[in-house]
Amino acid sequence: MRGAFKGLRYLVWLTQLGLSVAAPLAAFILLGVWLRNARGWGDWTVAVGILLGLLGAAGGLYNSFKLLNQMLKQDEERPTKGYNRHE
Repeated sequence: MRGAFKGLRYLVWLTQLGLSVAAPLAAFILLGVWLRNARGWGDWTVAVGILLGLLGAAGGLYNSFKLLNQMLKQDEERPTKGYNRHE
């Protein structure tokens, strides 16, 4: 049963990875477009939104892979119980 939960942990991590990369990118681009259209600030706001979105997405990607690395280390440290090593 423990293996099923481990697979679920990685599925949750994969979902978090997608959201942590896509959400900042979409939010900053939409903010740049809104500032251009509603406030008339010019096309440079969209370019700044793209740049900030890419930086936010890179930060989310870095943090997600850092979390994955911690999860893999925890899995290595736990003793595995199998057919021949049960208590």
